[in-house]
Amino acid sequence: MIIATPPKDESERLKSLQNYKILDSLPEEDYDAIAKIASSICNTPIALISLIDKDRQWFKANHGLDARETPRDFAFCAHSILEPDELFIINDATKDDRFFDNPLTTGDPNVIFYAGAPLNTEDGYPLGTLCVIDNEPKTLNEEQKEALKLLANQVVNLLELRKKNRELENVNKEVSNLNEQLNNFAYRLTHDLKSPINGVNFLVEVLKTDHAALFIDEEAKNYLNLIADRMGYMSNLVDDILHYTKVNNENIVYSKFNIQETIESIITNIDHENLVSCSYNLVKTSIISSKIGLMQVFQNLISNSIKFTDKENVELSIELTKDNEYYTFVYCDNGPGIPKAYRDKVFNMFETLSNEKNNNTGIGLTTVKSIIERLGGTYSLEDPADNAEGICFQFKVLIKDITA
Repeated sequence: MIIATPPKDESERLKSLQNYKILDSLPEEDYDAIAKIASSICNTPIALISLIDKDRQWFKANHGLDARETPRDFAFCAHSILEPDELFIINDATKDDRFFDNPLTTGDPNVIFYAGAPLNTEDGYPLGTLCVIDNEPKTLNEEQKEALKLLANQVVNLLELRKKNRELENVNKEVSNLNEQLNNFAYRLTHDLKSPINGVNFLVEVLKTDHAALFIDEEAKNYLNLIADRMGYMSNLVDDILHYTKVNNENIVYSKFNIQETIESIITNIDHENLVSCSYNLVKTSIISSKIGLMQVFQNLISNSIKFTDKENVELSIELTKDNEYYTFVYCDNGPGIPKAYRDKVFNMFETLSNEKNNNTGIGLTTVKSIIERLGGTYSLEDPADNAEGICFQFKVLIKDITA
């Protein structure tokens, strides 16, 4: 018996094998199926997916064989990985100087015929073979050889997919950890900043109501009002940051709901001065999407329309269309509009057209953008039709099949 010498790049090859985290893993149907197909095509009783470890060959799939591993010194596959660019075929091991007295030939499982297709990774390392075995001399025709190579490629594809899935799981865990840290930061920010902000707001109100006589000077009154205004802005900023953090980390839940009823309930809850009138086009229907997500989108849009209106009444129009993939909404108001030069910027964090009015923090549209993107959609700002005043916000979100 001749023992195969390790490849020249054995150290790197073993590192590559270890990176797949496949050794000693549980049986998997996909690998077992490939071994069974190889056995059927090549008409052999045994087919193995064999991986060559430092001191052993280990079988990820072992069709027709009970053993899960053998010593590397006995492994036919240890010879096969020395010729990674071609099939390694032994038609009759009893007549081959390397294998005639091999314990796997002279004893169980009585390997007489062997054909191994190399499992070559993307970085060029042979991890082992997809091999077929018989206990009598045999030859393979060209179609069987080609099929064995193609099946070996599928094994490598499964290994690569496994590796990428594991890497994705690690990334997801890291993202989850970062999101948890961000949530903790946001709540800590709320606790640590809101308390002193509320305290300052309370003191300002006490000075304005109970000690107004102290502020005879008009300039002093203006300074006091400025402090109150800036503290209001800081309070809104903290709330909006917390809301943005929550929106980006909560799970998306899809359900069927009536979108017009949802929008009307939003208007009822935030239109305290009865400024808003809204017309609908094809909106009175039930859709399947994230109810909470779309509620947050329309609540931000309607709040902005009310907050920044330059009219006595806020006139809204909302249109819904649907195709095979998306719901498309067009939301228009009769406000002052947004100049084209600023239409991309207003979706960036803290970007505003003005911080002087209504303590706008520049986070509302960033939140809207984030929700729409999480729902698989896109958005844009457009001019209203017929040169009307205002702005139209068009966005689409993916249609989900919750029955799948």
